Amino acid sequence: MTNTLTVRDLHVRRGRDHILRGIDLTVAPGEICALMGASGGGKSTTLRAIVALQPFDSGSVAAGDVSLKPGPLPPESKLKALRRKVGMVFQAHSLFEHLTALDNVTLAPIHALGWSREKAEEVAHRLLESLGVSHRTGAYPNQLSGGEAQRVAIARALAPDPMILLMDEPTSALDPSRRVALGETLRALAKDGRGLLVATHDVDFAREYADRTVLLAEGRVSDPPVSG
Repeated sequence: MTNTLTVRDLHVRRGRDHILRGIDLTVAPGEICALMGASGGGKSTTLRAIVALQPFDSGSVAAGDVSLKPGPLPPESKLKALRRKVGMVFQAHSLFEHLTALDNVTLAPIHALGWSREKAEEVAHRLLESLGVSHRTGAYPNQLSGGEAQRVAIARALAPDPMILLMDEPTSALDPSRRVALGETLRALAKDGRGLLVATHDVDFAREYADRTVLLAEGRVSDPPVSG
């Protein structure tokens, strides 16, 4: 089976700090992989390197047939293929406060991918409905609950139909019922064949919903037994 994501010997340095020391990990189609470890251990750095928001010093990242190389980040104009393969949901949902939920989801497809507004809005409405927030299309981020904002952020990440979805601490601001709803959403996304890499401190969430857990410690990863 071809992996949706393959990271090999990834090294990231910031000045004298060696943040990542040879990360190796893979995510298969339809797999939910939890990336766990202590705060400041490099989980977010790993995600940002995969989605080309963080340069890396050596190693390789491949999302399907799209690869990243060490060195300075490419200009955004050269990253369209990657943006179609990899979606990212940030810990703070990072929605644009001056845009409605609908406009947040359509912004990148229209301006970065060159879609027509009609196509972008059709896809956005479908995603927002599938995530249970179709009634909030005209709401601004400050009018959304934490769970609603997160689902809008997921819709935004899914708009280009990426094969891999990255999530950074998705349960950090959710109550128990929203955690369950999120877990079921992730299972549905994986069932569609997407690979999901979820950075989280939430041991119970990882045990309940992840197919596999990767531990990050001192800039390196190790695979514990499958957590079921």
